[in-house]
Amino acid sequence: MYLAAEHFVRAPGWTWYILGYFFFAGLSGGSYALATLLRLVGDARDEAAARIGFYVSFLTLLVCPVLLTADLGVWTRFWHMLVNVTPGDSSLNFTYGSPMSVGVWALFVFGLFTTVSALEAFVLDRRARSTSSDGPARPLGGVLGRGFNIAGGILALFFASYTGVLLSVSNQPIWSDTWMLGGLFLASGLSGSAALITLLTRYRADAVFSLGRLHEADGYFSILELVLLVAFFVTIAAAGTAGRTLPWLPLWVLALAGIGSSLVAARGHMRIRPSGGSAVIARAGTDTLVVSLLVLVGVLALRAAVIFSAQ
Repeated sequence: MYLAAEHFVRAPGWTWYILGYFFFAGLSGGSYALATLLRLVGDARDEAAARIGFYVSFLTLLVCPVLLTADLGVWTRFWHMLVNVTPGDSSLNFTYGSPMSVGVWALFVFGLFTTVSALEAFVLDRRARSTSSDGPARPLGGVLGRGFNIAGGILALFFASYTGVLLSVSNQPIWSDTWMLGGLFLASGLSGSAALITLLTRYRADAVFSLGRLHEADGYFSILELVLLVAFFVTIAAAGTAGRTLPWLPLWVLALAGIGSSLVAARGHMRIRPSGGSAVIARAGTDTLVVSLLVLVGVLALRAAVIFSAQ
């Protein structure tokens, strides 16, 4: 027998600042994880798409501390979560038993990985445009580079799922009534990241090779997201709080539309070869634009529905 949780705390009153943080955190973590997979286990021609992923991860992560400090009201409070400013007791402020403390430090450490990887991608792109061929293929090459990307990829997966886990360990209705949010936000973030990288291949001709692979990956992520979404509704229905989601039905519909469009695009695989002709590539670009935007809107709508239905 499933017993509903007892909710005894006030709603946090989160607004679009936190919604934006959850959205961009998912894209940042998901993009880094996808870029790592493309670089380490993909074709050599996937490197261009991998660099897009590292750029996206870095840029979307930059938005996260801005949104967090905006929600806090006073920007210096963010640093209080990293450093203990109590007079006479100055030290690093890390509490492994606090999901909030772990999340802030994950943001900080992951930021180091995204910065290094984005800088490396920039150096490689500059070198590719240069007539000089001197120097190693990668600033971080060999075992060291692979180890760095793997460590960053693992941290990226944690960061992409962290916001969902943070909600699950709260005592709010819906959030605390299911353990699906961590996995759901991770699958959604990976799907949105694949869509965003796919969208940006429109502006980088050498990344067109990876279109089919990205669409296919997005399809698998969307299947996982759909399964976890069904499990999410089953668990909150068992807890007796599913009715709170009804006022946000339009958001849930948008989330499903994003999942559906991803599955439709993945079914065709859309494998585009550089020699496929400008007309074929233009058609793929049009389809990619529509599908990617629908997926990204669905990712945002899913997070908005989860956040606001509990408040």
